[in-house]
Amino acid sequence: MKGSKIIAAFVLFMACSSSNSDAPVLVDGENSSPAITEASSRLPLNTIKLPQGFEISVYAEVDNARSMALSPSGTLFVGNRAGDKVYAVRDMDGDFKADKRWILASGLNMPNGVAFKNGDLYVAEVSRILKFAGIESKLGNPGTPTVVFDKYPTETHHGWKYIAFGPDGKLYVPVGAPCNICESKDAVYASITRINTDGSGMEVYANGIRNTVGFTWHPQTNEMWFTDNGRDMMGDDIPPCELNKITQAGMHFGYPYCHGGTIKDTEFGNKRACSEFTVPVQNLGPHVAPLGLKFYTGSMFPSQYSNQVFIAEHGSWNRSKKIGYRVSLVGVANGASTGYSTFASGWLDDEAQKAWGRPVDVLVMPDGSMLVSDDMAGVIYRITYSG
Repeated sequence: MKGSKIIAAFVLFMACSSSNSDAPVLVDGENSSPAITEASSRLPLNTIKLPQGFEISVYAEVDNARSMALSPSGTLFVGNRAGDKVYAVRDMDGDFKADKRWILASGLNMPNGVAFKNGDLYVAEVSRILKFAGIESKLGNPGTPTVVFDKYPTETHHGWKYIAFGPDGKLYVPVGAPCNICESKDAVYASITRINTDGSGMEVYANGIRNTVGFTWHPQTNEMWFTDNGRDMMGDDIPPCELNKITQAGMHFGYPYCHGGTIKDTEFGNKRACSEFTVPVQNLGPHVAPLGLKFYTGSMFPSQYSNQVFIAEHGSWNRSKKIGYRVSLVGVANGASTGYSTFASGWLDDEAQKAWGRPVDVLVMPDGSMLVSDDMAGVIYRITYSG
């Protein structure tokens, strides 16, 4: 115990005495609690199936862990949907497990999305974007955030948001359809929007997107790739969920008229032809609820995983036999899919049709390991490769 405290103090000293004058002064502060307790030891991690050479462990315990964002200095911010809180966790002693957890805010409206830029934490509620300036210097007492933008719709149906900063420096914010399937007169619904860091310049970037809760940018082309959740009540096996990419502003991806590139909607399909819309890069499983995704840009995993897409599939509810509840992998070459497969599974007992975990988001760490959040088990996993 004494040795770990010395190491933690040294880590803090090095962070505070960095030669970079803009480096944040990391604080232990108040309002912190252990990030891992004995609760996670009861999780059946031995049931998780991974390719040979890979291992999974618990990185942190976070209630209803949803979207994740990492600061350059190593603070992990975690959003929350079923609750009302935003968290920060940190590995203080460098042992690749989080030691401390802070509650940064509570009483928020589905604060699912988190994004970090220039020392500031941005949080997405249903109808507004908040900013906690200089967050890492005051983890124990963040204070009242600034409201950056508060003109998004207030509907909670698909109202929770994933947010991220693009290569252009703008904050990208989705607005889901306020229904299972419907036409909306307001173009802001079923879209991805973007705003400047000060909340100005809001514009619709892409349309025809039922509900995306995850997007990222190709590390070489800077094109946006995103998941989309297919509509319900068309049967067990249709429509597929989707992996899409945006090559220019103004593209339309079919909702509510066409699904999976070729499937006409049973209610609105006769109004417009599928040929009018951009087809998916890859059709995913029906009702698997794909959420967070990332291109693998690390060096820990074998080379065949480089620049391939990992997707957290939250799992189906609108299906007689459950599927999803896994991390899938889409191979990518020359901007096209080369295949769709399962990378990690075992959160769902297929025979009993009972799940003990639901992956939500993925994040590649600086050391090349990959974090996976799980809102059902209330943890964040770390996946590593040792060969």
